[in-house]
Amino acid sequence: MTAPQRQRRPPEPVQEKEPERLYVITGGSEEGRAEVDLVTLIVSRADPAPTAPPEQTALLRLCRSPLSVAEISAYLNLPFSVVTVLLTELLAAELVQARSPIVRSALPDRSLLEAVMHGLQKL
Repeated sequence: MTAPQRQRRPPEPVQEKEPERLYVITGGSEEGRAEVDLVTLIVSRADPAPTAPPEQTALLRLCRSPLSVAEISAYLNLPFSVVTVLLTELLAAELVQARSPIVRSALPDRSLLEAVMHGLQKL
């Protein structure tokens, strides 16, 4: 007598955003994107309008405190390219503000600040 053979189940399909859906979200817009990168910080300046699309509403609510574009993309489960198109529309309408992160090398040197502080304390 032989042992019964186990049958393998086919892997379950991964559900991803459909290309048509992403095209609808962006409105087919591919021109004139805002120049933002993954670390650009986004802050909403206004509450979403009642007639705003759901993606824009979610983005505006999410960005009440500063978030990077990479974080927005991850939280909304949308590709970076789609998020940049959404941000371009919101930046043009002045509903969000984009700012570059502070570059560490642009800050003064700690030893210089300590020398100034010690100099002021001696006065």
